[in-house]
Amino acid sequence: MPNLISQGNLLPEPLQCGRFTLTFERPLVMGILNITPDSFSDGGRYAEFGDALRRAEQMLLDGADILDIGGESTRPGAPPVPVDEELARVIPLIEQLREANVPLSVDTYKPEVMRQAIAAGADMVNDIWGFRMPGAIDAVRSSNCGLCVMHMHGEPQTMQVGTPDYTDVVGEVRAFLDARVAELEAAGVARARISVDPGFGFGKAVIEHNYALLAHLAETAPHVPQGAAPYPVLAGMSRKSMLGALVNRPAPERVAASLAAAVCAAERGAAIIRVHDVAQTVDALKIWAAVRDAGRGEAASAQN
Repeated sequence: MPNLISQGNLLPEPLQCGRFTLTFERPLVMGILNITPDSFSDGGRYAEFGDALRRAEQMLLDGADILDIGGESTRPGAPPVPVDEELARVIPLIEQLREANVPLSVDTYKPEVMRQAIAAGADMVNDIWGFRMPGAIDAVRSSNCGLCVMHMHGEPQTMQVGTPDYTDVVGEVRAFLDARVAELEAAGVARARISVDPGFGFGKAVIEHNYALLAHLAETAPHVPQGAAPYPVLAGMSRKSMLGALVNRPAPERVAASLAAAVCAAERGAAIIRVHDVAQTVDALKIWAAVRDAGRGEAASAQN
């Protein structure tokens, strides 16, 4: 399994992310800021503006490289939120945080929310629908914001009903992301703006599919020409049911499991790791990076 982060010639493509250009000498930590009453892990904790702002400030102090602001829960079975309500949740926070000198991502699939969030100062759009909604590509095409294209089988209301069906989950996820990236680039979106997400927990069998995707994370990225830098891959597993199924703990008690998943993702080439527990993840990745760098030094000494 190639380690995209540790092999210098295979570092992911830098990501144009609005006001910022992100590079991936190490995995970047994306802090989750759910300003919703019903998210699966922290629903209701940051629904009030002041609480959300304090949470954002704490995540920045803890070392978050990106903030991902979401105004609608996308947990399995979650009901959709009207556009006006989602806008009322996310736009004031984006406007308040745009001077914080950190990339701001908006977690939405609605084209109108994308447009207004970009106008308010968002640097990235993180879309669980992979920009498949009518008007989504048009909403982002002319901006310079970064895009995260996620794979989802089904839709949030029904995606975990029954057993999601794949013949080859890794290959099928990659084929989907290949197609979505091709459509974006054909529409005039620069490759440098695009990152991808295999969609852990979004229409996947809790253990079988999610862990196959994690084990083969680098192989979920879209194809690139021989020798070209890969697309940045975002991994979002924090506190999810794929972890709870193994450790048998409720979502708020899955911090240790989330850290293990983050380190596994880093080892397999994740460029961005989306988490609830920023400080703990930053610490865990520092240890991982120190081991990686020590190994590099030993390899260099052996070659000399």
